[in-house]
Amino acid sequence: NLPTKPGITYIDMLYKCSYLYVVGGDPMMAVPDVNNVRQALEKTEFLVVQDIFLTEIGKLADVVLPAATWVEREATHTWIDRRVQKVNKVVDPPGEANPDWQIICRLAERMGYKDKFNFTSSGEIFEEIRSCVPQYKGITYERLEKTVGGIHWPCPSEDHAGTPTMFLQKFNTPDGLGHFQVVEFKPPAELPDKEYPYVLTTGRSIFHYHTGSMTRRTPKLSDEVQYGFVQINPDDATKAGVKDRDMVTLESRRGSIQATARVTDEVPPGLLFVPIHFPDSRANVLTISALDPSAKCAETKVCAIKMEVKR
Repeated sequence: NLPTKPGITYIDMLYKCSYLYVVGGDPMMAVPDVNNVRQALEKTEFLVVQDIFLTEIGKLADVVLPAATWVEREATHTWIDRRVQKVNKVVDPPGEANPDWQIICRLAERMGYKDKFNFTSSGEIFEEIRSCVPQYKGITYERLEKTVGGIHWPCPSEDHAGTPTMFLQKFNTPDGLGHFQVVEFKPPAELPDKEYPYVLTTGRSIFHYHTGSMTRRTPKLSDEVQYGFVQINPDDATKAGVKDRDMVTLESRRGSIQATARVTDEVPPGLLFVPIHFPDSRANVLTISALDPSAKCAETKVCAIKMEVKR
């Protein structure tokens, strides 16, 4: 039985739960206003982290469970293009590392729930997912093993080829037409002022992925961008007395970080850009904890900061 009402958000869990089990994520790098997040995590009674590397949140954990990487386990992946694909194991995991599902099943057995988590393979897990997801109805594990490139959902029956492209004939609306929605501008929760005159926006470097826990450990990618930086427009740099590669201090109402200046026309005047990948200059020290009222996504793209040169 699937829940009919939404639960609490990812961010709410960090503040409201006394026991946390974090799998494959690093709130210490991803969640805004991280100084408050750290205080909340330090108050938890028990923190378990399960990941392939010792992440920043892993350093705060009471127990760390080593997980296998994607090449060290058999699994199914659903990609952003709706492609469902089986991934085969290439090598054995090192040391005591195990696939995520095996760790969870073993924990469930210790807690007395073996009858609910009695899976013996990733195929059995996929079949349970398929029983709950109508779009997967025709995608059996056996089909995935035989189909190079996977199968796109929706796939209503086992003799259906899948749907690589949707809505070629009509949309899923009463009249079959696509309906555009008017999007109204909503101002950010925090705007620049005299004390904090710059807008900070955060994002990704082309060489790193998300919080960087994997790409910072991949030499060919890490060698391209090894440390945190801030992009500054030349006009702002001149006014602030900042030269390229200077170490600058960035400060918001939540905290401050240091980063290496990159003076560039890639950002307009008044806007500073900081990537999210690096523990030595965590952008989420600066970002505001405001959430989108509908999706509950954190407002990581706009907050007010100030900048000073460190001499």
